[in-house]
Amino acid sequence: MFEENKLHEECGVFGIWSSKKTELASKVYLGLFSLQHRGQESCGIVVNNEGEFSSCKDLGLVSDVFTKESLASLGEGTMAVGHVRYGTTGANIHANVQPIEVHRLNGNLAVAHNGNLTNSRELRQQLELQGSIFHSTSDTETIAYLITKERLTCANIESAISSTMLKIEGAYSLVIMTGDKLVAARDPKGYRPLCYGKLDDGQYVIASETCALDVVGADFVRDIEPGEILVFSEDGIKSIKTHCKKEKKSLCVFEYIYFARPDSVIDGVSVHESRVKAGRTLAKEHPVAADVVIGVPDSGLDAAIGYSEESGIPYGIGFVKNKYIGRTFINPGQTERTNKVKIKLNPISTTVKGKRVILIDDSIVRGTTSGHIVQLVRDAGATEVHVRISSPPFVAPCYYGTDVPDCKNLIACNNSLEEIARIIGADSLGYLSLEGAMNLGADDGLCNFCFKKMNEKQI
Repeated sequence: MFEENKLHEECGVFGIWSSKKTELASKVYLGLFSLQHRGQESCGIVVNNEGEFSSCKDLGLVSDVFTKESLASLGEGTMAVGHVRYGTTGANIHANVQPIEVHRLNGNLAVAHNGNLTNSRELRQQLELQGSIFHSTSDTETIAYLITKERLTCANIESAISSTMLKIEGAYSLVIMTGDKLVAARDPKGYRPLCYGKLDDGQYVIASETCALDVVGADFVRDIEPGEILVFSEDGIKSIKTHCKKEKKSLCVFEYIYFARPDSVIDGVSVHESRVKAGRTLAKEHPVAADVVIGVPDSGLDAAIGYSEESGIPYGIGFVKNKYIGRTFINPGQTERTNKVKIKLNPISTTVKGKRVILIDDSIVRGTTSGHIVQLVRDAGATEVHVRISSPPFVAPCYYGTDVPDCKNLIACNNSLEEIARIIGADSLGYLSLEGAMNLGADDGLCNFCFKKMNEKQI
């Protein structure tokens, strides 16, 4: 995806626990680097040295915020937690950079959060009326304050987290660090991924995706279960199944379609294989005569391979992506969005010239960038451009942390399939069916709210 106002990635969380004091910041740095695709607004690391927290946090990419000197300044410790942020609630300001730290009566607390609370406003108002003073606009601070409040009457931090989980609603995968414990927690529906692994030296790692375990050399142990609290301490590992209401699992389907890295495995399913499967299903549901199949980097590539394999139409590399252009790119005075797309993406004319092209992308939100990409392929000499999308149409906003806008800005809410094809300049258009999307993950459930029409009361 190359449109700044299309879907944005989620946040990424990372934590590490060690039985002995050692240098941990460099491993957190590597973990965050591998999770950079989940958020490019800001990042941070907090290291725990016998209850004393040292932190380095700022706006920007991992490679910009951290230096060899700043990592060294964090010193040694027995635990550390890190975060990369794309904010679905709260502005992109320094106060919202995570992990959020709270200095409390029972010791320091650091919280890293991936997700979005649906009752954050009400909870924040309650806390403010009770005297809490907020320094950020992020719902993560609400979680931190609730845990702090509950800890005053609970026997331990895990009990405080369990009590907090009874109050908060929505999507949350959390890594929480106290003076003597590292805790992972996942909401009862499991909207966002969270897993843990083990290093040969006895260190344990918590991460949003398995790719972050791989980069630090940790062996995957298992996913954190929905509604589970997992505590790492000198007493070992303790699993707590919260007394939250048992919910049907609802991992966000877009983790498989777009958010996660293709080399990750989420809830037992390979992201790469899931996207290839989406492409295969697309080929069955929307066949068309063509000469070459190409994908829009990056998340459209795996689906394009699947479409090619199923259809028998050759796969080709259709675009070169500029690897040095990120979301922080400054537009030097251009007024047309087309120029921005060209800077980030350029077609390979020898692949498409004189050919009927099947163009695979992961989604269409507003349609602006899709139209620009189709035109790039036509300008490169394609005789026909048939667009295939490896997700169903967006027809509703998301309230659980995916940045899907309201219906008035969703092209599929206001136009028919034929009209959308005409708007983006495609010869034909086909979306993955809802049934096809629901078969991409594990058998126990995916969230597909954004693909379902809302009724008038919901709107």
